[in-house]
Amino acid sequence: MEVFNTPSKIIITCNRRLSSYLQAEVRQLGFDIKRGFATGVELFATVSDCIRLNLNLHCASQVLYSLATFRARNPEELYEALSRIAWEELIAFDGYVSVTSNVNNPTITTPLFANLKVKDAIADRIKAKKGLRPDSGPDQHKAVVHLYWQDDQAEVFLDTSGETLAKHGYRKHPGKAPMLEALAAGVVYATKWDGQSPFVNPMCGSGTLAIEAALIATNRKPGLFRMNYAFMHILGYDEQVFFAERRRLKEQVNKKAAATIIATDLSREAVEIARANAKTAGVDQLIDFQVCDFADTPFPEGPGVVVFNPEYGERMGVHTKLEATYARIGDFLKQRCAGKHGYVFTGNPDLAKKIGLHTSRRVEFYNGKLDCRLLEYEIYEGSRRAHP
Repeated sequence: MEVFNTPSKIIITCNRRLSSYLQAEVRQLGFDIKRGFATGVELFATVSDCIRLNLNLHCASQVLYSLATFRARNPEELYEALSRIAWEELIAFDGYVSVTSNVNNPTITTPLFANLKVKDAIADRIKAKKGLRPDSGPDQHKAVVHLYWQDDQAEVFLDTSGETLAKHGYRKHPGKAPMLEALAAGVVYATKWDGQSPFVNPMCGSGTLAIEAALIATNRKPGLFRMNYAFMHILGYDEQVFFAERRRLKEQVNKKAAATIIATDLSREAVEIARANAKTAGVDQLIDFQVCDFADTPFPEGPGVVVFNPEYGERMGVHTKLEATYARIGDFLKQRCAGKHGYVFTGNPDLAKKIGLHTSRRVEFYNGKLDCRLLEYEIYEGSRRAHP
């Protein structure tokens, strides 16, 4: 079964509300999108194309290559259908495979049982053909198979990513309540930042927003920070394709990017963590880190954006103190950021009201399971205070 050069349906997944940004990234790579949906996109491509997709996408979670669709009313029919797939041509008999699934079938009470049936079908088929069974387990560091099973309709995929793409690999020190890298990239895309004017991130925490802004400004792709993907453990993998794409990523980095990126935090520990993460990402020289109260954050004259990601009062912080903090953010935007676009990312609409400025736009996101908004403020001289 030659999958590296055989086109099939590809599903690229992402966190909910990141789909529009993912679609823009996929189109920028030159791929035609057949369908976009709330948690991803569908296209038609090969596993070799999946190598490029895995290395380039900021907002993706998994890149899935469809192997087969079939009807399965129960676990027995699932096993029989999977047993007809030539797994021995995809997974080495002395290899390792893990299974993930999205299952909604009346005969299944736990997805773990469906995963077990998939593993059994794969291992039994390979043993029958090669005499040995591959190892299996929950770790997604080698070959990964994904089952999508809704009612009596099933589809099985090669997960070419393995470990999620939503973590970009440079954040060795996450800090407190960190924003997922894919989400941070989506937030940067959602702002009106042009990649050249100043990007200012007060209350930067572990620095994810500032780092993602620097990666986007310098055209650094997440594939530069990772050396293991599930596609590497599929039979027929040609490492030269991977290394050629990785060389291309290095060559396209814009080392002369002139963007001014400023990240500040009151916590010296947070700034040290952010600086260490930025160094791992190769953008520490592009970001001006400072320890200070957000109100003392320097901001160059002229246009630009300022992006806050304050505490929400859900996992951290005391609500009454946060009310004062949000009010101070509003004052900072009004008094210091005239002529610029201000943004506040928050999961607490009541606290957002304390900012006291009219929003020009509200962009919906999820941070984990928290329903969040990126609130946009166009700041003019004398912007009047009002509930958003």
